[in-house]
Amino acid sequence: MKILGIDPGTAITGWAVVEEKKGEPRLIACGCINTSKLKSDADRLVEIGEDIATLIKKHKPREVAVEDLFFFKNLKTAITVAQSRGVILYKIKKNKLPLFSYTPLQVKQALTGYGRADKRQIQIMVKNVLKLKNTLKPDDAADATAIAICHINSRRFPKTKS
Repeated sequence: MKILGIDPGTAITGWAVVEEKKGEPRLIACGCINTSKLKSDADRLVEIGEDIATLIKKHKPREVAVEDLFFFKNLKTAITVAQSRGVILYKIKKNKLPLFSYTPLQVKQALTGYGRADKRQIQIMVKNVLKLKNTLKPDDAADATAIAICHINSRRFPKTKS
């Protein structure tokens, strides 16, 4: 099953397509959607939406996992990331794909077992889980890959009702 993982942002949106076959995750592709700060916010959001639609059409994921918003110190950053995430969610639902959201804490716990893991620890775990020779770059693509792996792990070990 192909999973599209997305790390929303306005300047940079990370994405990754990870496929699970026979219980093993495999990286199909990853990258970033980079928008120019010289463009208006509206134009940047259109670009992100169009690129997400292109990724969905090209890779045909069965499910999409998106990082949920978390606390920001900078309100302006939080608003622009929320706008980007809104466009992404719209494109996912417009394409009738199942959508799953994970907080940064959930992603860190799923990959390292520790909710306060740093970016380097996450990158190392992504490299190890996917059996890659090197850590993924840029960070946003690695984060999106971690989100996809988190979703695969969540599907594999669903929470039991208490």
